[in-house]
Amino acid sequence: MRYAHFFTSLTILIFATTCSGQVKNDLPKEKSEHPKLIKTIGNPRYGNVQCSLQDKAGNLWFGTTQNGLYKYDGKSFRQFLVADGLNSNNISSILEDKDGNIWIGTDAGVCFYDARLQDGRAKTFTKIQIPLRKNLPPNKFRNTHEVFSIMQSKSGTLWFATIDGVYTYVGQGSFTPFIIDESAMGYMSSNNNAERILEDKAGNIWFGGRGTHGVYRYDARLPLRAGSDENDKVAQGKSVTNIPLEDLFQDGPKPKAHNWAWPQLQDKNGNIWFSNWGGVYRYDGKTFTSFTKSDGLPGCVTRIIEDKKGNLWFGGDASTGLSRYDARLPLRVGSDENDKVGQGMSITHFTAEDGLLNNSIWSILEDTSGNIWVGTRETGLYLYDARLPDGQGKTFTTYSEYKP
Repeated sequence: MRYAHFFTSLTILIFATTCSGQVKNDLPKEKSEHPKLIKTIGNPRYGNVQCSLQDKAGNLWFGTTQNGLYKYDGKSFRQFLVADGLNSNNISSILEDKDGNIWIGTDAGVCFYDARLQDGRAKTFTKIQIPLRKNLPPNKFRNTHEVFSIMQSKSGTLWFATIDGVYTYVGQGSFTPFIIDESAMGYMSSNNNAERILEDKAGNIWFGGRGTHGVYRYDARLPLRAGSDENDKVAQGKSVTNIPLEDLFQDGPKPKAHNWAWPQLQDKNGNIWFSNWGGVYRYDGKTFTSFTKSDGLPGCVTRIIEDKKGNLWFGGDASTGLSRYDARLPLRVGSDENDKVGQGMSITHFTAEDGLLNNSIWSILEDTSGNIWVGTRETGLYLYDARLPDGQGKTFTTYSEYKP
């Protein structure tokens, strides 16, 4: 029996990883005829394709650890490195804002790509320094200034979840620290940073990261005020509310070992999905329901997206792979080892037999043609061809290669 807990107040849009626009990346007629993302730096066994987006012009962007940023126009990949103006070759997040500008989060801060400038030999990136607050809590990773995620709210405000706390940006170089928890000097606590940000359809903003402080929700309708009253966990009248982990993710009387959560997305039905190393959690506005590997999903879930058909894709690290939930069928929760996917095969798991040669997933993107791009460890990039029905040969094609 899975645990579902009533809860009265909280709700993101993450990372804005897909955008509207005409598709430039038409697939080649033959799978063997296509360009590849060329890895040139570091050990080929290390590094991730960490983040991705499709811009308004139809270009695909892929951020990697070690190998910088790649832009794919449907004909070729172009690699951007520190020599092109980036402040680091380790990319952790990427966003296109409403004006078509590209914001890149790295382990050294933020870079800005002006969409009005044409690619050329000149440096096309502007390095932006986020002014840090005084009296930051101790951080064992102080030698980095990683930007975990970037989100633009409906109001146009840019939000940055960093190792040094959460900041907002409204233009003219003005960054403002966002107070999550006054008891932790505006931060979740030492090294328990907010790593993912999501805005829900109601305009609430959710924060979560690896640590022990649960999930926070910011109600933008109320004046900014952080609450930490243990006797008032729903914090009526307080704009920032903490949902303790023991209240969220628990099976029976014993809390889960993975007591943290990333807010991932809000689906078409209004459910908000969270993930951690234990599985995924669906919040329907009243209750939380957990789904784990026994339900056919990956463990260690790093990324969740919803495609145009309403299917949910779940990517897992630690070689737990990629699964797709068919939204046309009910998601059946069961524990029968011989029927993990449930009646109707509502969950499909993809493996090396389907062409997905690396099962540690860190990025999933649907392009405007409905194709799915999957970024993995070992700087792997794979394309799921939407033209081919499942079962007709390998449905994933490798789009990366190592050339030292």
